[in-house]
Amino acid sequence: MPATTFLFVPGDRPDRFGKAVASGADVVILDLEDAVAPAEKDTARAEVGAWLARKEAMVRINAPGTPWFDADAALVAERGAPVVVPKAETPGVLAKFREVVALVETARGVERAGELAAVPSVTRLAFGSVDLAAELGVAPEDPEPFAYARSRLVVASAAVGLAPPVDGVTTDLTDDERLEADVRYARRMGFGGKLCVHPRQIALVRAGFAPTEAEREWARKVLAAGESASTVDGSMVDKPVLTRARRILEG
Repeated sequence: MPATTFLFVPGDRPDRFGKAVASGADVVILDLEDAVAPAEKDTARAEVGAWLARKEAMVRINAPGTPWFDADAALVAERGAPVVVPKAETPGVLAKFREVVALVETARGVERAGELAAVPSVTRLAFGSVDLAAELGVAPEDPEPFAYARSRLVVASAAVGLAPPVDGVTTDLTDDERLEADVRYARRMGFGGKLCVHPRQIALVRAGFAPTEAEREWARKVLAAGESASTVDGSMVDKPVLTRARRILEG
């Protein structure tokens, strides 16, 4: 099943790499971008390269057009590591990599979501709400301004057969209720995972994207009704409903 928990760890903190792997996150992302100060970029790249020489991880490189992009891209190519490309806007850039999560976090990237999703090397779209909020001049914790952007990523992913996209981070590390609400909203919008910035977020995120027992019970009733058109609890059941029920039980 597609991964639901993606944990960032600063690329200049090799003491945390093993802890991140042990956290139980589906995917560990060694971060060379936002988590690393400019003066530490080269050191972080060396630390990430040393880790990748022995073990596996995904790497968030610095954005295209930055002074560090070429060296970061060369590292992941040499190590054969999957990559998160931030500020994803250009299909040609994504096509240079073997396996890419395209982090869409600009207005231009949102408008090109369909093109980005269609790049053969792209395995998932992810949403960068914090950066997009800065560009749009809105509060990152308010979901309403991002409804259009989230829907664009969900539809673009489905159109080319990608797994549902990965939602952006919840920056408050102490408010579990906020995290749970963010996950519920993302799932309701059609997302299938979330970027995490601390190991304590993983369990709540994983639980939030798992089908509830009520959903599983509904799915079992639907499948028990058979393949032909019928009703369950007063609602019509046909092929699309059966498909949804199967997905719930596979989750």
